[in-house]
Amino acid sequence: MIKIKNENEIALMRIAGQINYQTHCLIANLVKPGITTKSLDQAAENYIKSQNAYPSFKNYEGFPASICASINDQVVHGIPGNYQLKDGDLLKIDIGVNYQGYHSDSAVTHIIGETTSEIKILVNETKKALYKGIEQVKPGNTIGDIAFAIESHAKKHRLGVIKELVGHGVGQKLHEDPNVPNYGKPHQGIVLKPGMTLAIEPMLNLGGPDIIMSADGWTIKTLDQLPSAHFEHTVLVTDSGYEILTGE
Repeated sequence: MIKIKNENEIALMRIAGQINYQTHCLIANLVKPGITTKSLDQAAENYIKSQNAYPSFKNYEGFPASICASINDQVVHGIPGNYQLKDGDLLKIDIGVNYQGYHSDSAVTHIIGETTSEIKILVNETKKALYKGIEQVKPGNTIGDIAFAIESHAKKHRLGVIKELVGHGVGQKLHEDPNVPNYGKPHQGIVLKPGMTLAIEPMLNLGGPDIIMSADGWTIKTLDQLPSAHFEHTVLVTDSGYEILTGE
């Protein structure tokens, strides 16, 4: 069931989104070679709690951390630990914030130090794919319009599109209806209406689209062990278009 948010609910989600954005800004200032992903996790948790909010991911279906920190060929759901970032790493930070019972969800990919032109293209075009999808958010358009825009951009740059992992509705639950795939056909699927809130999140690979689950039961990696990038925003469908709730 798709939930249409009222003005009070949207106001709370705006706050959750702003805290999420501020947490990403904090992490961006800490990311450097030598720092552990566990220390980034602790910094994020401390900040979120200082804003009278709670990290949505903490203990979500047993997830043991406050953020997801996925390295290189890890696509999503990487568990922060004692790994020290090094020059050339690709770090995906995914953050959820629960403010007074309403969630926001957002992800950013960081390049640590210097890297190859191929990886720079992967990161830049994955971010652009997110905004191509967001541009399709307006009343009367469909989920398929979002999905097709993301897939078309990915294919243009020969990036692998993961089909098993999708965006989603977000609100009182971290994951709500509808699913928002990163592939599809225009003018198909759920029709967008004002008050819908969606987490749009392209996950694109430098190589093929296939993925595998790691032994920890959480971390998802590319089958060919090539790097993956991930960007995500929580977006509100407005009367005339969209509003990004998790910063720019």
